[in-house]
Amino acid sequence: MSDPNNPNINKRSTSQYALYQRENFWKPNTGEVPLFNTEPGKLEELAKQKLTEAGWYYASSNAGQSYTHLANRQAFFRHRITPRQLVDTNVRDTTATIFGHKVTAPIGFAPIGINKIYNKDGELPVAKIANELNLPYTLSTAGSNPIEKVAEANGQGPRFYQLYMPHDDELTISLLTRAFNSGFDVCMLTTDTWQLAWRHDDVSTGNYAFYHGVGADLGLSDPIFQKRLAEAGIDPVKQPNEAGAMWIDNVWHGRAWSWEKMPWLIKTWKKISGGRPFCLKGIQSVEDAKRAVQIGCDGIVVSNHAGRQVDGAIASLDALENIVAAVGDKTYIMYDSGIRGAADVAKALALGAKFVWVGRLWVWGLSIMGEAGVRHVMKSLLADFDIFMNVAGFQNIEQIDKTALESYPKSYAMIAEKSKL
Repeated sequence: MSDPNNPNINKRSTSQYALYQRENFWKPNTGEVPLFNTEPGKLEELAKQKLTEAGWYYASSNAGQSYTHLANRQAFFRHRITPRQLVDTNVRDTTATIFGHKVTAPIGFAPIGINKIYNKDGELPVAKIANELNLPYTLSTAGSNPIEKVAEANGQGPRFYQLYMPHDDELTISLLTRAFNSGFDVCMLTTDTWQLAWRHDDVSTGNYAFYHGVGADLGLSDPIFQKRLAEAGIDPVKQPNEAGAMWIDNVWHGRAWSWEKMPWLIKTWKKISGGRPFCLKGIQSVEDAKRAVQIGCDGIVVSNHAGRQVDGAIASLDALENIVAAVGDKTYIMYDSGIRGAADVAKALALGAKFVWVGRLWVWGLSIMGEAGVRHVMKSLLADFDIFMNVAGFQNIEQIDKTALESYPKSYAMIAEKSKL
């Protein structure tokens, strides 16, 4: 099973992550067992057992009745891969290039906030593993560690900064400056979360970590925000709840931004970063994608926030098809929402995405076993993708295009999943 002495391994441009399968198969012979099952449903259940109620609810909750989440999974189900046979995949190349960074695969760590509710070290082990695997890491403005500490954990890894933009230009400039000075060289503005959606479990339990003194470290370490706290007479040591609330109320403030502010933000980021890329995350409509191109965005992330923001919305994968048809040759299109395995990655690539972001999978790994859990989940995903390319007959990611798919009508739906994944 995946011969470790295969001479082709040394000819490959990337590691033979397929060997991680063999490594796990061999463990019983040395008195070991694989860390845990990475099948998405079982992974979710194990994370639920490990997390506090607050952590579980925040990670698993979707907007409203979870219809958008379900739509995301159904959209993947109606596209089927047609494997090719007798293709020489022995020196297959899983690498991708994103904004000048050559990485192991077209897979990155999506921005997810308040990681300290999943593990005491928060974002740090996640950033560390991203560097170890040479996959891009994206830090959320809602992160629970200072920007500088996350950068240190990430080492020389490629890293991006996801912005939730305050209605305080001085604070925005401070956050972007800190990010770029810490090596985060792409800015990604999330456009769908001026405030959190109505998520029943979180609301019914008062589950908002920032209001309870947890997770505001990124903001509390900012010199401009520290000045704002002093102006408000709030001592973050003596009043952690009030300080955390003031921070997140500056980030998820409920005050929508509009297209008119985007030229200022793009210009500001370009000035700070010396012209590095700027992207919008959360685009679902063709009209918005065209507008993003018109104002000079270097890339867009087609995303519905994994079904966590607008209930009853279009599946992100369906939005991807529409957007690629309209502007696929005009900007760098990335995909986010509902990725659960290598086949999902391949389907998003086949439909025109150049890169794919993964979120909940690594959150479950972090929740179950911290650094080791993140490593296991993401190495398993890389192994899954490496094996997929081998057995489905793809020599590189450029070959994974729409001709690889058999697609069914949008009315073709699977049975509703019990899992919230």
